[in-house]
Amino acid sequence: MKSTNNITLWYVVGGVRDPLEDIAVQIDPRHLLQIWAIVDTRGMSEAAAVLGMTQPGLSRTVAYLERRLGEPLFLRNRRPIEPTPLCRDLADLGAAVRRATTRASDVTESFKRGERGDIRIGGTPFFMDALVSAMVGQFQRTRPNVRISQVYGYTAVLAERIRAGQLDLAICPVEVFDTDSDLTFDPILTGRNVVACRANHPLLASDRLQAANLLQYPWIEPPAGSPLSADLRTTLLNLGAEHVRINFSGASLAGILAHLGHSDSLAVLPFGVVFAQRETDGITALPLLPSSVPRALGFLQSKLMPPGPAALQLKMHVLSAFADLKPEMERYALRCGI
Repeated sequence: MKSTNNITLWYVVGGVRDPLEDIAVQIDPRHLLQIWAIVDTRGMSEAAAVLGMTQPGLSRTVAYLERRLGEPLFLRNRRPIEPTPLCRDLADLGAAVRRATTRASDVTESFKRGERGDIRIGGTPFFMDALVSAMVGQFQRTRPNVRISQVYGYTAVLAERIRAGQLDLAICPVEVFDTDSDLTFDPILTGRNVVACRANHPLLASDRLQAANLLQYPWIEPPAGSPLSADLRTTLLNLGAEHVRINFSGASLAGILAHLGHSDSLAVLPFGVVFAQRETDGITALPLLPSSVPRALGFLQSKLMPPGPAALQLKMHVLSAFADLKPEMERYALRCGI
């Protein structure tokens, strides 16, 4: 039998069911809704008002259904109107249609408000783990019906995934943004690096810290492919290092922070990452800024495939959260002497 959007009712002919003798009657869900309204309001005129129909039009629907079913739906000459047992069963199905219709409207409106849906977001590992993931958690606390898939990557790969329709948003550093690109870039904050160390590192006790003093200590190198890896080497070359003295490399952010907190090693890290650790007293920043390529950190998204409402709500949430953090970040930078 062909699939339709109608509800199929089966009636047995002759008292004993024979599949070959079954007659299928398909009923439009709208008609079930109308039957429900009549039973619920106990009157044709009242049901017509609820449904936005005319009373004669509703009466014609009832007469049409009774002819198709071969059964009465309402007992004659009863006031208020009294449904037959078959009619009550159909009204129950109509009530289910009404609930589903109401639920569908609620779901649609919730989606349009950004309270429901799927979000695919990518970002550079250290920044996502240090700051953004917590903001995502805050966002979902008030939007439990939003599902978020977060992946890691660096700018070039993330941009290609957005172009391929695999990501809605990406948070990454950009050096120079091409305004004629098929992507848009909304800055979150200025990307700046710092030299990070443990909170009681010997260099912090120096009254006259010189750049050359940093070469006395080993360094931690971020994972291969990270822009921070290139920034580290640029910094060491500008300090006059004849060779790069690396004693730990390739770890995650958690691994690097743990190593920093228990060693005399130094690391080039984004200021935001060090700022995120300010309440742990584990690591801090030296009052010397490393040489690095100027970058802005922000949101990438497609011009051709704009993100859905939920993704845009997440974007606004993150932008607002960083705007709230900005004064505190500036105070922390002054405290570190950078």
